[in-house]
Amino acid sequence: MSDFPASWQFRSPKVRLALWFGWLCLVALFVWCWQVMNENTIWMFVQDAPKQAADIGGRMWPPRWSYLGELMVPLWDTLNMATLGTLLGVILAVPVAFMAARNTSPFPLILRPIALFIIVASRSINSLIWALLLVAILGPGLLAGIIAIGLRSIGFIGKLLYEGIEETDIRQVEAITATGASQAQVLNYAIVPQILPAFWGITVFRWDINIRESAILGLVGAGGLGLKLQNSLNTLAWPQVTLILLVILATVVLSEWVSAKVRSAII
Repeated sequence: MSDFPASWQFRSPKVRLALWFGWLCLVALFVWCWQVMNENTIWMFVQDAPKQAADIGGRMWPPRWSYLGELMVPLWDTLNMATLGTLLGVILAVPVAFMAARNTSPFPLILRPIALFIIVASRSINSLIWALLLVAILGPGLLAGIIAIGLRSIGFIGKLLYEGIEETDIRQVEAITATGASQAQVLNYAIVPQILPAFWGITVFRWDINIRESAILGLVGAGGLGLKLQNSLNTLAWPQVTLILLVILATVVLSEWVSAKVRSAII
């Protein structure tokens, strides 16, 4: 007798039962989340939201173009914050990435878990949280924003870079090793040339992301355009808010264009 079923079925009864159970759990989770949200929601305010949004939108237009001159210095501060923060993140992330990669970590049982923990910790804490902590420690200013950007960048750069290191062609490593090269020479001549294009691409991509993040770090006292935005919101200067948002949008679009051009030239 053959062990095959008489008719082919796309899913077995057990799989179909597990699938239905999964959908049931998903619906139950949705209903529970809806109840939690509904408990703390004042629906009268929600119904009035379109009217309030239209009112604020009317106050925000037209932008106060005469305020543009006062945004040049904060814009420069924002660009410096993103650039210096990215540089700090690169300096800290490169050794962490080499310690996290299986094929380059000098002590995999000890250093690799530590490096992976640093990467996860950096990625799990948002830049605004880092900035809040650093403003409380260092005081308000660009230094707190730069360090916050740098600490946040470690996880992003370190993760992508160590994955790139682990994906290097082993044949080139074996060829360099066969010549009697030391570990440092193997690293310099076999691994680094392979990951260099990816490294520059990751760095430029992270710089582009940091431009966006640094534009709002001033909301917690880290300086830059975000500080001007916070001041304008506090004083209800809606035309200034519109102009600041337009400047942030233009800066992000320009940084995205520069990032795409540089990455296409490198990669």
